[in-house]
Amino acid sequence: MAGEHSRRQHRKGRPVAGHPAAVRPKELRYPEVAVKPPPFAYAVPATLEEAVGLLTEHAEAEPRVLAGGQSLIPLMNFRLAKPGYLVDLRKVAGLSGIRREGEVLVIGAMTRMSEVERSPEVAVAAPLLTEAIGLVAHVPVRNSGTVGGSLAHADPAAELPAVALALDAELVAVGPGGARTIPAAGFFRGPYSTALAPDEILTEIRLPVWPGGHAFIEFSRVHANFAVVAVAALAELDGDGDLIRRAALALAGVAPVPVRATSAERALAGAPAADPGAIRAAADGAGADLSPAGDLHASAETRRGLARTYLRRGIELAVTRARNER
Repeated sequence: MAGEHSRRQHRKGRPVAGHPAAVRPKELRYPEVAVKPPPFAYAVPATLEEAVGLLTEHAEAEPRVLAGGQSLIPLMNFRLAKPGYLVDLRKVAGLSGIRREGEVLVIGAMTRMSEVERSPEVAVAAPLLTEAIGLVAHVPVRNSGTVGGSLAHADPAAELPAVALALDAELVAVGPGGARTIPAAGFFRGPYSTALAPDEILTEIRLPVWPGGHAFIEFSRVHANFAVVAVAALAELDGDGDLIRRAALALAGVAPVPVRATSAERALAGAPAADPGAIRAAADGAGADLSPAGDLHASAETRRGLARTYLRRGIELAVTRARNER
């Protein structure tokens, strides 16, 4: 009976004294490690005005805006980011959507990447963006991650900052003083650093429509990982399709911020579209201008070599597509 009583107590979740489950170790086998975020306050405003007001009101808590959470939440879980206040933008009206305004494609900052990836309007007006988003992580990440969140996160190896730079995008931010427009060339200030003020919110991205060919290609050691080197390439041909009228080239993974390959752009202007030697020379020249840092993923020289190769491939693909679209 005593044994039966002990078994009944154990089944109910109350180990009996002397049972192995009741013995507590004197010390932990492994040291306890903090892997979850420190305490923070959380708000879900319904309007943009309210969201900006919360950022201003709680400035001393170093507040952060929460969009899709695909970058910020992991950083918080590892305690690399420690905001004391989170402002969730999920319920703020007017921050998502895709529309065409003449020769400009406008994308709300809270628009999910997956929506942009599947949009026929984006595929026509900004195919470079469609191609780049298809290389961002995996489908579940793109289902939650937002275009504005990726740009504001400003990872130097991310795809979307390079796209914005190549297309000469404009980014619209709203703060206590109203709205302002920031060119992509001045938006990225350093790794994970942008021109946004602490009390400003990115609201929309304006992408000029590019007439011609495009290509977004990258090298990563594992599929869906961040790129070691990525290239966004655009090429427009002249009326006869024989010469390159202009080119726009941006790289990620080779500097603290995405960079334009301006020397290659100048070299390609007026070059024969069918001349692989001219394209190779432009790519080699741009690669020589780079001074990437080495890390555990690739040495500086490896990154420079990858940049030259992927610039050449990107330009060739963009020119080929431009010729095929004529």
